[in-house]
Formats: sequence, structure tokens, C-alpha cells
Amino acid sequence: MNIKCLALVPLLLSVSMAGFAAKEKPSATMASAGPKKPVIAVAEFKNETNASWWSSSVGKDLAGLLSNELAATNEFRVVERQKMDAIIQEQNLMASGRAKLSNAAQMGKLFGAQYLVMGTVTSYEEQAKSSGSGLSFGGISVGGKSAQAYVAVDIRVVDTTTGEIAFVRTIEGNSKSGGSNVNFSKFGASGGFQNEENKPAGKAIRAAIVMVSDYLECVMVLKDGCEDGFERQDQRRRKKTSDSLDID
Repeated sequence: MNIKCLALVPLLLSVSMAGFAAKEKPSATMASAGPKKPVIAVAEFKNETNASWWSSSVGKDLAGLLSNELAATNEFRVVERQKMDAIIQEQNLMASGRAKLSNAAQMGKLFGAQYLVMGTVTSYEEQAKSSGSGLSFGGISVGGKSAQAYVAVDIRVVDTTTGEIAFVRTIEGNSKSGGSNVNFSKFGASGGFQNEENKPAGKAIRAAIVMVSDYLECVMVLKDGCEDGFERQDQRRRKKTSDSLDID
């Protein structure tokens, strides 16, 4: 063999190995790119209660509230309400709140979402009670009237690729009169529901929406053991509900 050719062998081998290593080693861009954020859309909420504050716009208000909470986590890509409303009007898939599980997957695909969140307010209770004369001394109130509200929201998350329910949960919220105010206008709420923002009804709804967002972030993104806390919470809820039923 020619001596010059032999001299080129080590050089060719080193170039070949360097090229192989370059193919095997991910680029800095690829290495820094984390998992893709779930693309999620929130459908208009439905109502199964006799709440006096529920009006035609409240379902959209609650969907907007949850969309903003999910976007604020920076863990989801949330489909904008304007895009959803335009598609809904064109396709007439959710007119008059007729969203069904059978067409939820198709709706999600139209929105370009991997998941569609469907919420229903299933229970609402508000109580007011008198606790004395309502006198005030030095800024400290003694007696008067107090109010509290309870709300339960059923959440279903539909996988648009399969049409199956990926996650389901009942979330409860409680609130009393007083405490910090809730400014719903900054979260996209409008219409009649905005009048409830600093009342027990509004605060209970707000608490439930925040808990829904926390739950979805936990089970869909974090998956770091936080599921156990929500499972214990749900077990307490179920036990409390079953204990309230008196069976002879």
C-alpha cells in the first residue's frame, strides 16, 4: 500500500468519529427544549343550580376566568376565547349550551386543542344569619349579619385525539363575607356576574376556579406527587357527602 495512503488512514478515522459524535450529541437548542405544553381550550360553563346570579353571560365569564388562571401558570397553551367563539358561531356546535361529550373531541380539533375542559356548576348554596345587634367599637364589629356561600363544580377534560375523558373531578369552594375583594373584571368577567365579585357567591366561585386550575396543572403537567393531595381531598369530599345521608 502507498505510504501516503497509510498516512491518511488515522486522519480519515478521526474525521469519521467526530462526525458520528456530532450526530449522536443533541444540539444545544434540542437539549434546552423541554416538553411541549399541552394545548387546552375551556368550553362555556353550564349551570345545574337555581343560583339567582346566573345569567346568560356567566358561563362565558367562568370559562374566561379558568382560561386566564391556566395561562397564568405558564404550563399550558390556552386557546383564546375569541377564536373559540368565532368557530362556535360558524359551526353552531355549542349553541344554547348543547355541548356533548360525543362532539367534544371534534370541537377540540376545530380549536386546535389537545384537550377540552368542560365545567358544570352542580351545586350552590348561600346562607345568611344574624349574630347579634351589629354594634361596632373601635373598628371591631360585634354581631350583625354574616353570609357564606358554597359552590361545587364538576370538571371533565376530554382528550380530543380519542374522544375519551382523560380527567374528571368535583371541586368545591367555600367563602364567607368579608376578607379580600375579588376583581373579576381583570379576569375577563362581565355582565351580571361582575356584580357578585365582592360577595360570598363571587368569592366561592373564584376559590373553585383557582382550585380547578391547580388540579389541572398538577395532573396534566407537574405529576410530581401532588396528585396524592387532591386524591385525599376528594376522599374527604366523598366521605362528607356520604355521611350526610342518613340511612336506616
